[in-house]
Amino acid sequence: MILRDLSAFWSMFHVIFLFIMLFRSRYTKRKTLLLAGTCMGLLMFLNGVGVVVLGFEVMGKIFLFTCSIPSFLFFYLLSADKRFRFLLTFCLADTSSLWIIGVTLLLDAYLGGGTYIVMFVSRLIAFPLMEYLAYRFLRKPYLELQDSVKKGWGIFAGMTLLYYVLLAVMLYYPSNIENRPADVLPCVLVLLLMFFNYATIFSALYRQLLLYRKQQNERVLQEQKAALEGQLENQQRIRKMKHDMKGHVITLSGLLSSGKTEEALEYLEHVKTETDTLYGKFCANPYIDAVLVHYYQKFQEIYAEFEMDIRTGDEELPYMGLCQILSNGLENAWDALKALAVEKRKVSVQMKYNRDYLIIRIKNCCREELRVEKGAIVGSSKEESGHGFGLPTVLETARQLGGDMMCYTENENFVLDVMVRCRHNS
Repeated sequence: MILRDLSAFWSMFHVIFLFIMLFRSRYTKRKTLLLAGTCMGLLMFLNGVGVVVLGFEVMGKIFLFTCSIPSFLFFYLLSADKRFRFLLTFCLADTSSLWIIGVTLLLDAYLGGGTYIVMFVSRLIAFPLMEYLAYRFLRKPYLELQDSVKKGWGIFAGMTLLYYVLLAVMLYYPSNIENRPADVLPCVLVLLLMFFNYATIFSALYRQLLLYRKQQNERVLQEQKAALEGQLENQQRIRKMKHDMKGHVITLSGLLSSGKTEEALEYLEHVKTETDTLYGKFCANPYIDAVLVHYYQKFQEIYAEFEMDIRTGDEELPYMGLCQILSNGLENAWDALKALAVEKRKVSVQMKYNRDYLIIRIKNCCREELRVEKGAIVGSSKEESGHGFGLPTVLETARQLGGDMMCYTENENFVLDVMVRCRHNS
């Protein structure tokens, strides 16, 4: 009997461990582990007391209420994900562990003679093996998938919840499965069906992830292409300016040699104006300037008011990442402004330093009904494929550059704040 009880507590511990591996907490890792260890340790202790007082048979029937539901509510409060993403993660950990419990229970009943030795040994091996496989092959893509895919979790969550209830009923109601020989075959079929269905779920989720990565890479490549084309255009303008400068020098020399000083000064002012339009119109960095020029022209086409306050010089900047951030932010603003009346089409860009960080703020008018709390990430409202990656891409790029992102709405404006770490201050 002691082996049965020990294997039950071993199973409970690993259910919690597997779930913590897959879910995303609102708190730091240290705080999450401290809270989980304290509360789940108390819950396991109370269930242990229940086993001693009421017996294993009774506790097996009510574990849904003494263990599953309390742990669900506790981790729901800790989780950064809500609704179906959290439900899927919780049920995924529970049903996977319950599957091992069911298989080892049947193995012990028919191979171990009900001595619980086979159950204990097989669970000692099966749970660490499951966690290793989950950490090695599932954890990273699963967490990435939760970041990238916002919809479509409901059907998978419903399926895992149904399997959880079905397994619980098959294994423990109206009594433990080893006491119901007539139900062993249906139970085995359910276990096999669950295995193949979970394989289908993981395959579908992985295809979703591959599709997301492909679309995101295509967008990044398009942005890089636009930045490089802007750089090439700037270089061509500079070559043209150098070529034209020879003519300007000849003209100025002629004016000065003729004593026409005022005409020469007027001509120089004209050259300066022309040069400003050709290079460095908004920013000294040619790559960033190319992005700003591109979107300045796009906003002009829809008669939008575009204000810029760029306080960067010619210092070294992570221009590839900054171009990606600006392109995504301004593209989102352009999409939003197109749907508004012309008189409401206003957008502004600020770039300035705050100690070791470069702060980028893109603010544009938005729909009155749009409400975004600070810290949220907004998905695209477009229905056609290939959209919806702008803000997640900004967030990912900002974090790669040692910074972060925040977006929110205020006074009928959508505000995107991005900070990236830079070595040089202006």
